[in-house]
Amino acid sequence: MENRKFLKMELMLIKIMTALFLLDINFFLGIFLKLITELDSLYKKTNDLDYLSDKGYLLIVLGKYQEALNLYLNIEKKEPNRYSTASNLGTLYELMGENQKAYTWIKKSIEINPESHNSSEWLHLKILEAKIKNLKDISGQFLINTNFGNKGEPQTKLSKTQIDELLQSIYYQVNERMSFIEPKDKVISILLFELANLTELKGENENALQIYRTARVYGYDGDLIVARMINSAQSGIDYYRIKAGTYGAQLRDLRESKNIVHPDYLYQIETSVLVLSIVSIVLLIALIIFFLKWKNLKKSISAF
Repeated sequence: MENRKFLKMELMLIKIMTALFLLDINFFLGIFLKLITELDSLYKKTNDLDYLSDKGYLLIVLGKYQEALNLYLNIEKKEPNRYSTASNLGTLYELMGENQKAYTWIKKSIEINPESHNSSEWLHLKILEAKIKNLKDISGQFLINTNFGNKGEPQTKLSKTQIDELLQSIYYQVNERMSFIEPKDKVISILLFELANLTELKGENENALQIYRTARVYGYDGDLIVARMINSAQSGIDYYRIKAGTYGAQLRDLRESKNIVHPDYLYQIETSVLVLSIVSIVLLIALIIFFLKWKNLKKSISAF
């Protein structure tokens, strides 16, 4: 039991590090091979298929797709209709470019466990559907069945609950995919763009701006994403400016008050005003530079 807990902790750490791009597979190759050996040994002792399934995940991370595929097909023969087997086979077939088989196994995994992956696997099916149809003009509208307009500020009729649910589904799927797929990738770039739109709709301007940047890294480009980035940056500037104004008014009231105010408290308020003002100025300068660079880039492209 203790061995099982220890291995689970190691595998969880590997998954987290992979998702955060902190895992150099070559550097940790020895650890991976040691874990695989341990999992093989524990399976022989216990006949617990969970050990083989965990081994399969490590093989996927190592890029040994055919070996992992043979392993999961063998597990399926031994014990049909395991959720982890269906889910991993779906992921494997997609990574191997066999999208129709991937669709079949992901659909089966949903039938076995509809709430899997935070109930986000419907989006996985839409991605596979787009690949099967070989859609050249794949869009966010096709993937998530909604869009957020073509203006600088995203617009929607979705309720707050719907926004939260859709955001969670996209976040889960994009996080999973980024664990295995490096830039550039069209599907991930679209999902990141839509995730940023939802984040902006929640009023989280700085987070939205960062996600828009990542979407561009994955290949999303065009006037709309630039307009959305400028909107997010401007919203952030407005937020800090309003905050600075609020603290400034509070500081003025304290100074005019006849009540005794501790000097340390006044210093904290003054520091807050100064920091927020500086942040607002820095963000404004960064926004201007970004906008000018974009304009120059567009002129250069038009000149060709």
